[in-house]
Amino acid sequence: MRIAILGAGAIGQLLAHQLADCGEFPLLLVRPEHTPCRGQDTYHIESDQQRRAHTFQWLSTTADNQAFSEIELLIVTLKAYQVPTVLPELLPKLPLSCHVLLLHNGLGSHSKIIPLLNGRGLSLGTTSQGALRQTPQQIRHTGKGLTQFGPIAGPMMSAPLKLLLLKAIPDSEWCDDILQALWEKLAVNAAINPLTAIDNVPNGTLAAERYQQTIKMVINELVSIAHLEGISLHCDKLLLRVNKVIELTAKNYSSMQQDLQHGRPTEIDAINGYLVQLAQQHGIEAPMNQLLTQKIKQLSHLADAL
Repeated sequence: MRIAILGAGAIGQLLAHQLADCGEFPLLLVRPEHTPCRGQDTYHIESDQQRRAHTFQWLSTTADNQAFSEIELLIVTLKAYQVPTVLPELLPKLPLSCHVLLLHNGLGSHSKIIPLLNGRGLSLGTTSQGALRQTPQQIRHTGKGLTQFGPIAGPMMSAPLKLLLLKAIPDSEWCDDILQALWEKLAVNAAINPLTAIDNVPNGTLAAERYQQTIKMVINELVSIAHLEGISLHCDKLLLRVNKVIELTAKNYSSMQQDLQHGRPTEIDAINGYLVQLAQQHGIEAPMNQLLTQKIKQLSHLADAL
């Protein structure tokens, strides 16, 4: 069995370590500009409980097709905005039997990948595990969380691959209706990420009363849009979930806050921006999600200018 991970950031490295703990050492696929000096590197992971290291082989995404011929599962942990530009270049090199698993925040990128699969299977996933990249080869596991994945197009993931992921990734589950799970996660990201990024605060700050009305407006708009997409969600349940995440991750900083602070592009177009796009397609408005999207983009442009 050969597993490859495209996107060796914090979450990509975390999954690589978790698979290695089960005896499956994935191949790390990297862009040419990020290619390490050797054909393998030692990566470190630490948590409050332990520190350990594993050695992983890496491969440039520009390698010849033969180098990819044995890959059975490609786990893509790129940022949402990177998927439509990076993955189409790699897909033709993968065997037709290879299954692809997209694992990132937000929604929308899968619709651009499905027409390019050429018979390959595609699954989507989401994880609430926390990881912080401290150096290029060192991460800190900052929090446990639920990981969900399930089918979206083409042939199903093979049973051995599915069982391996469920065994390797703590608190993971297979979801036959993965879009429902992803919309629920989208609600959490849409409510927490832009607000923490705009005000440059940890998640726990959003428990304050002054944020609650905005959060409720974001969720109400999301539920209306989801209904038009054939997804049944409930405002009260989602609000409870969002506030529970705020409580459990009170000291954490959202990925969008981190991206903005470090001058990186954000995933706003796959989160609140995705909701605005769907609202426009259905002929309705989503004013709060549109406002948050505009603010994040303004701050991103300001950071670029500096």
